[in-house]
Amino acid sequence: MATKIGMMDAAYFVGRSEILAWINSTLQLNLSKVEEACSGAVHCQLLDAVHPGMVPMHKVNFDAKSEYEMIQNYKVLQDVFNKLKITKHIEVSKLVKGRPLDNLEFMQWLKRYCDSVNGGLVSHSYNPIERREGSKGGKEAGKKGPPAHTSAKGGAAAAPRPQSHHGGARRNELSSSVNSSSSSTLSVKASRPPPPAPAYEEQVITKKKK
Repeated sequence: MATKIGMMDAAYFVGRSEILAWINSTLQLNLSKVEEACSGAVHCQLLDAVHPGMVPMHKVNFDAKSEYEMIQNYKVLQDVFNKLKITKHIEVSKLVKGRPLDNLEFMQWLKRYCDSVNGGLVSHSYNPIERREGSKGGKEAGKKGPPAHTSAKGGAAAAPRPQSHHGGARRNELSSSVNSSSSSTLSVKASRPPPPAPAYEEQVITKKKK
């Protein structure tokens, strides 16, 4: 079985859409992003699908939110790896962060492994919904839709505030007063008589007399 797969293996060139289609069809889920499986519960059930009865699904938590709860799922997964003598290292600290690339690469590996077991065929008698019923949050797992998108600060993007009519009128009044003030200043300057020119002629006449 393919427990050791190099980074140049074709498994790592499988796209996100294909990975998602495989997860959702195999387990009858409704994931919209690969990283939504970062809790480890999906990984456990994918192994359960190709190795029926091998995974203690009652220990799997599909409602895991905190890193501590997610780590418990990965402990279940690691125990199954040990039973199946799978030597793949699980980088739990990266996966629980929900980073898209880390989760995609691990899921690509897992798909490659599952495909190597019985040609990737899941028994027709396997019912993923029934197998999740004994898990915490398992009954609701297939009903969840994609999470709502929020801004970087955790809240929805604020809509632009409409311009207030009073504020606009106030700005127009200020603009008008500034313009009228400027006009008044210019008119005052224009009405003032120009200063007298220097008496150059008198200086010239005085010098001639001397």
